[in-house]
Amino acid sequence: MPTDRRALLKERHRRAIVDAAAALMEETGGTDFTVSRLAERANVSRRTVFNHFDTVDDIVIAVGCELLGGILDRFELGAATAPGAAADPESLFDEIADALRSAELVEPMAYLMRVLGGDDPAATPRSAVILLRTFTEVSERLAAQILERHAASDELTVHLLVGSLVSGLVVIHRHWVEATGAAVDAHSRRTWARLLERLIESTRRGYASV
Repeated sequence: MPTDRRALLKERHRRAIVDAAAALMEETGGTDFTVSRLAERANVSRRTVFNHFDTVDDIVIAVGCELLGGILDRFELGAATAPGAAADPESLFDEIADALRSAELVEPMAYLMRVLGGDDPAATPRSAVILLRTFTEVSERLAAQILERHAASDELTVHLLVGSLVSGLVVIHRHWVEATGAAVDAHSRRTWARLLERLIESTRRGYASV
């Protein structure tokens, strides 16, 4: 029981820190808040913040992962009824592709663009690293969800499939920004959907001549 209470308290503190960071990012329109300000907002000590995260950037990445977490919802909601047996690579690919299609990514991506530096956050090394690490973390979490759902599937195959598609998101993200200015409107959503379909079909077929 004491262990359970400690685990609950630890999770409560982490939740408070991430929520406080998200609130500060929304209020300030950026990520240049101090650990002291974050700790005060989360009602925890600075030491507690560093017990959970090494840097402010790690906290920003955690917020970004939650914003892009729609990718994971489809798997989390379906995990209880899905079989634990292995799935063939084609079926796994289709599951991942469907999850990406169903995820609402335009609005959270536009928000991240805004708080990380406007129209081109990749222009600064810090923001570029945060974006890349956010997508990488989403990839790891998505792979874990799939392996939980299809426990007998080959782990390397799952990571290769997820990694191929999620790394492709980083590429089409830049093209989406150039085409739309990271706007949140019908044109932006159509552009993202078109780019996503191109990514999915290109990854499915590969590029070698057959």
